[in-house]
Amino acid sequence: MEIEFAKSAQSTLGVEWELALVDSTTGDLVSVADEVLRGVNVNDPSLREDEEHPHIKQELLENTVELVTGVCRTVAEAKADLARSLAAVRRVTDPMGVELFCAGSHPFSTPRSQPVTDKERYAKLIDRTQWWGQQMLIFGVHVHVGLDSRDKVLPVLDGLVNYFPHFQALSASSPFWSGEDTGYASQRALMFQQLPTAGLPFQFASWAEYESYVQDMFTTGVIDSISEIRWDIRPVPGLGTIEMRVCDGLADIRDVGAIAALTQCLVHEFSSILDAGGSIPTMPPWHVQENKWRAARYGMEAIVILDAEGNEKLVTDHLLEDVLPRLEPVAAELGCSAELADVRTIIERGGGYRRQRSIAAENDGDLRAVVLDGIAQLRGA
Repeated sequence: MEIEFAKSAQSTLGVEWELALVDSTTGDLVSVADEVLRGVNVNDPSLREDEEHPHIKQELLENTVELVTGVCRTVAEAKADLARSLAAVRRVTDPMGVELFCAGSHPFSTPRSQPVTDKERYAKLIDRTQWWGQQMLIFGVHVHVGLDSRDKVLPVLDGLVNYFPHFQALSASSPFWSGEDTGYASQRALMFQQLPTAGLPFQFASWAEYESYVQDMFTTGVIDSISEIRWDIRPVPGLGTIEMRVCDGLADIRDVGAIAALTQCLVHEFSSILDAGGSIPTMPPWHVQENKWRAARYGMEAIVILDAEGNEKLVTDHLLEDVLPRLEPVAAELGCSAELADVRTIIERGGGYRRQRSIAAENDGDLRAVVLDGIAQLRGA
């Protein structure tokens, strides 16, 4: 099969931010997404009550809404877009006594007790995946970056895979699952990969190989739509983007901006290397797989593999000493220097998984305090 890659301006971006709906007093999840979305539409005279909002969407579970930006040129523009959507949601949720929470997972709710959104594609997913599909009580941040040539897609994907542990470590915020400390920084990373076609992407030598893979998935009935390829990093041919889906949910819009800036800068750097006739180094899949596990387990304390030769470094040291200084000129070109600098702030403050464990310890293990703290963080944003 032939897969067209839509035209997209180089390094434009879009951001998706998944938010949990929770009771403002208890921190329990509340399945009121339908009511919230109707209310958002009622407040927008340009939309019918039953019309899909262009920037505020349903997700798999009825306890979740997703904020989706338009096509943006800068990270600041994307943050402003998200802030407008966040305000629109709060105008509905505040009178309902519903708060917003964002982390890689909800720390104490039981996954299988959460109602699924009434859509055919979600019903089919749950029917096929059964217990694993019923565990998808997870929230994330996704960043799309535009590419101006189909020939760049797979080399850029390979380049981003090298930075999988960096994104995972910076965002890891799901240490608890169903009320239990898993010992991991990101339970979400290991849970989401249980779905068919989810997890780390395959690495292909050519677009034709990728097309052949997609054809095989259709032929054997694994997928009905190319969007059902749920890799952690994936091409989105219909939008002309590469999508970074690694990150756990983030409670602060500044952190969302930092992740978006790091993604945009890396993609732009890779694109420029390819424009100049260069190539992007790759790592063998066993190193990539090990890096994912290390970042999920240890977060910012992960010592990650940097290259095919097996050189290693603490992930935060690599970011602070190598990656961020190298990307500063790229950020200046893209207008996201301030947002890229917020990556340092995340490192200095410590990961979300650390904060959650600290809050739980201060409150004798009461995980409701973790949710209430997350609510306050998002309010502060």
